[in-house]
Amino acid sequence: MSNKPADLPGWISAVHGLSRLLGVVAALMILVSIFVVCQMVFVRTVLEESSVWQTEFVMYLLVAATFIGAPYILLTRGHVAVDVVPLMAGPRTRRALHLVGSLIALGFCGLFLWAAIPWWHEAFTSGETTPSIWRARMWIPTLAVPVGLGLLCLQYLAEIWLVITQREHPFGLSPDDRL
Repeated sequence: MSNKPADLPGWISAVHGLSRLLGVVAALMILVSIFVVCQMVFVRTVLEESSVWQTEFVMYLLVAATFIGAPYILLTRGHVAVDVVPLMAGPRTRRALHLVGSLIALGFCGLFLWAAIPWWHEAFTSGETTPSIWRARMWIPTLAVPVGLGLLCLQYLAEIWLVITQREHPFGLSPDDRL
């Protein structure tokens, strides 16, 4: 089973490319968070000043990195998985397990996305800000939720399509992989 970019439909290549791009963005967000925490420690300990925005900024950035990076984690199978049952199952059962699990996950992500879009839109249209001195506009950090979930849903659809069309093995396990 080959999944070279030339063998994939355009929409799947686009979803994979966006997932990789957002994976890089999420990694950069984590890196920025590390630098901001170091800056905050310097400001508080060396300069003996209070931090106004750093804690809140890092908190929102790490949560955003989680949502933005989720499609990349699914693409690379970087999530925690227990392969005992799929390894014990035959190829047809393995495919069915993958399909059921992926559809449940897609349904959950879809419902979460459906709830997140109006939540983000309300923050955008109302001009809501954080209650801190920094008063960050809430639509900016909350935008990561529908963006990440939307691409995660597309990544699930791509994964389901690849397994159904037998271009990928379910769970990334070949039929020869057994316990």
